[in-house]
Amino acid sequence: MATTRALPPLTRRRTRTISASALAAALVLLIVLSASPARVHAESVFGTLRSPGQPALIAGHRGDRSAAPENTLPALQGALDSTMDFVETDLQLTADGVVVLMHDETVDRTTDGSGAVADLSYAQIRALDAGTWYSPQFAGVTVPTLEEFLGVFAGSSKQALLELKGFWTVDQVRLVANQVNASGTQHRVTFASFDFTTMMNLRTAAPSIPRVIIQRMLPADPVALAEHFRAIAILTSPASIEADKTAVAAMHEAGLGLLLYTLNSRQRWSEALALGVDGIVTDKPSNLDEWLAETAPGT
Repeated sequence: MATTRALPPLTRRRTRTISASALAAALVLLIVLSASPARVHAESVFGTLRSPGQPALIAGHRGDRSAAPENTLPALQGALDSTMDFVETDLQLTADGVVVLMHDETVDRTTDGSGAVADLSYAQIRALDAGTWYSPQFAGVTVPTLEEFLGVFAGSSKQALLELKGFWTVDQVRLVANQVNASGTQHRVTFASFDFTTMMNLRTAAPSIPRVIIQRMLPADPVALAEHFRAIAILTSPASIEADKTAVAAMHEAGLGLLLYTLNSRQRWSEALALGVDGIVTDKPSNLDEWLAETAPGT
């Protein structure tokens, strides 16, 4: 009969060490695997999902438009230089396929020109004055391209919420994603859209970049909507939350975020924080930041 030899003391110690290390690694893996993928992704962008009363992230709507004309480099730089967490801006395509920053379908309101962005070439849009309507101080400011914004954004530590206005094809989404990736800022960018087909195309063409779906009013099951598009959050209106005060808790339970737009008064900010929303898009980011500092616990 074969005899079993006892392990020498040193071998036994090494075996115990290896077993302990393997157990620790297994526990870490179990924790990671047991965490909701949605929660991991959402918290990588938002830091954490908020509880009622906790300060929310601040996103400057179209830059800091309280200090400079919206969606121009001065407004965007102002947001990047501030203490806010996010800068939000809007993307559209010119007739010749250049991605520019513009909220409206036309250039009429925010430039000295007229016509639809989609019908104008980049050269035509570039020739427009996008600052004088706001203040003579900004005369000659132009409509920036996404590439120009990313060049400025790359030098900051902030995050960007890029809304794709209207419908975008897979190839058009890929154009935007390629520019983001080329700038090296893909880990600080989140895409957003109202359009359901665009959201699906974002899943296809830019699966690794987080996305947020925008809805003025939440559906009966907001979690199902977000999960369908594999979005990390929904950006919605205050009226939508007032109509369903359980929505924030339901989204958080699923590991998803909930953001509100566009809140510009202290009353609105207070109401939003009381509900535990994760982010606030505002036209007055500096004022909101000051208010948060004033009302923070212990101040």
